[in-house]
Amino acid sequence: MEIQFWGAARTVTGSMHLLTVNGARLLLDCGLYQGKRSEAYERNKRLPFDAKSVDACILSHAHIDHSGVLPVLVRNGFRGDIYCTSATRDLSAAMLMDSARIQESDVRFVNKRRAEKGEPPFKPLYIQADAQVALQQFVAVEYHRPFQPIPGVQAMFRDSGHILGSAMVVLDVDDGGAQRGDGGQRRIVFSGDLGRKNLPILRDPESVDHADILITEGTYGGRFHKPIESAMEDVVRIVSRTVDRGGLIIVPAFAVGRTQELVYDLHRLTEDDRLPPIPIFVDSPLAIDVTEVFRRHPEVYDRETLAFIDQLDGRDPFGFSRLTYVRDAEKSKALNARSEPALIIAASGMCEAGRVQHHLKHHVGDRRNTVLFVGYQAQNTLGRKLLDGEKRVRIFGDEYDVRAEMVRLEGYSAHADHNGLVGFARNMARRPEHTFIVHAEIEAAEALRRGLMAVGLENVSIPDRGETAMIG
Repeated sequence: MEIQFWGAARTVTGSMHLLTVNGARLLLDCGLYQGKRSEAYERNKRLPFDAKSVDACILSHAHIDHSGVLPVLVRNGFRGDIYCTSATRDLSAAMLMDSARIQESDVRFVNKRRAEKGEPPFKPLYIQADAQVALQQFVAVEYHRPFQPIPGVQAMFRDSGHILGSAMVVLDVDDGGAQRGDGGQRRIVFSGDLGRKNLPILRDPESVDHADILITEGTYGGRFHKPIESAMEDVVRIVSRTVDRGGLIIVPAFAVGRTQELVYDLHRLTEDDRLPPIPIFVDSPLAIDVTEVFRRHPEVYDRETLAFIDQLDGRDPFGFSRLTYVRDAEKSKALNARSEPALIIAASGMCEAGRVQHHLKHHVGDRRNTVLFVGYQAQNTLGRKLLDGEKRVRIFGDEYDVRAEMVRLEGYSAHADHNGLVGFARNMARRPEHTFIVHAEIEAAEALRRGLMAVGLENVSIPDRGETAMIG
């Protein structure tokens, strides 16, 4: 048995791990790598293995850095099943189609500029037809129900508490290694993206009693989150300060999870009359579609959310009087002509695509405004450049001076922090024989490695891209 790490290895995005058991191949996630535009395009376009040789795929959750290359995989000859929870399937249907639409739209925009300069045109990574074909191969399996993706492997999803439908993957593998004295059974646990306790809307992440091999994310290794409650206080303070100087609040937010959490909290703050009376816009067709998926899956809500819905007497927790969802492109453009304060939530969360780039283009140069980051910003993304304090950034090929205030809120992270990651492994009744840290920049991975070893874990590795681990 072997595991080859093809994505989210010493970086955060592009989750992709290939497991080979008794000659069969199982892919864990097939995510979009995000970073420098030219490098990301080339890496996402060219799979590092033969797609036809993969027998099945398991998708931990719908975020695009875990699912976004599935249409490429299918277009290159993968014909197997893509297993995920039903909520992940529903979210992925919205996200992959939207990803294709954005690529088609952005390529048209960029190619117009390239034609003016006499440069050759780009092609999108994939188009909507590719996404539609990939979605036909999705197979939904609910939490705690065993299934067999390839011979010799029994799989089960457990709730990871990260986003709607997110799962950690438990694989009980019969690799024929009876000589070890374990009957040939080995348990591999892939954490996916591990959530944190007390997030709004979702249940807390579950525990797993044991693992022989643990593949764990390490996004926030060495970092510690503020309490969730403090984030709401920070929102009130930041919004009030920006409104006092007559500015707009631009919130780049992931359309899945983060937007719904923000809307939910803004609703609660509005009910308690704690926010300035300004209009709030969710400017993202994808977020609108995703919010409808949230409405269809109350079975994953936590008790606090169900109690809040009861208090609303049946009213929509994701809708209130000051909130407007904007789907129409012309109405989106009209937001940029506003002269009065407002709060605009728009995708993408790392400012790499979508309508948020248009809002940043128009507003990043005004010192009255605030760009409020509520999610992780990967290296080399526009969001990371803004947070790192760059004074001039490129958007749609043109350069813009940065004068707006940049603020990061850590309290809204949907990832477990250092203590949550260490605790997940430490609390196993039988500790892993070998742990691989993925989905982390090297500094965070090293910090998590030290933390795991400090609580008694041995053989903790940080694999590089393309590295193969032989499990015997």
